[in-house]
Amino acid sequence: MKFFFHVGKYFKLLARVFGRPEKHKMYIRQLFHEIDSLGVNSVWIVIIISIFIGGIMTIQFAYSMANPIYPHTLVGLGTRDTLILEFSSTMLALIMAGKIGSNITSEIGTMRVTEQIDSLEIMGVNSASYLILPKILAVVFVFPFLFIISVFFGLLGGLVTGPIAGVITIPHYIDGIQWLFYPYYVTFSLIKSVVFGFIVASVPAYYGYYVQGGALEVGTASTKAVVNTNILILLFDLILTRLLLT
Repeated sequence: MKFFFHVGKYFKLLARVFGRPEKHKMYIRQLFHEIDSLGVNSVWIVIIISIFIGGIMTIQFAYSMANPIYPHTLVGLGTRDTLILEFSSTMLALIMAGKIGSNITSEIGTMRVTEQIDSLEIMGVNSASYLILPKILAVVFVFPFLFIISVFFGLLGGLVTGPIAGVITIPHYIDGIQWLFYPYYVTFSLIKSVVFGFIVASVPAYYGYYVQGGALEVGTASTKAVVNTNILILLFDLILTRLLLT
């Protein structure tokens, strides 16, 4: 029953969030602020993680396919498809849930316990829409771009690391990432990125908006938000994979 209680409360909050904004200019200004705060500030960590993961996957694929019957191009192909289908969409969303999700919960939760949200309500402002809607739109907007950046730098990490480690040559790697490429894989992962972006923004916002107590409770809410967001990401990853890759 507790599960259904939170599900109902979550969708009730979303109904308020997507209610008609009072002043569009105020929302647009807040949207650009959130894009910079939640999206642009996450670019560097995405680049660093993707470069290392791309290099690691290239080395691992090279050693797992060391049998002479396997063509060397399989290393680049395996790195490319793993980045596109899973890492740069799902794994990156799990990482961003910890960075962006905890930030959203802490920010909104702090406003709740310091009664700033109550002040907005007294002034007649739709606090749920004003505080949460720009964050959701910002994260949903930037996640596909983070996915593209992640794939590019992941492949670049493999291109640099593979030859340095001596496991593959540059021509073989480039041939591999071009071999048997299916554009639909990119479309599939972009759809996943949009869905994951919505989850990463809305679920932590829910936990922050309804937190009660003080600073300790805000920290607890952040932990719960990250854990439940990760679970939902994996659940929807399974659902979307089953629906879109059949």
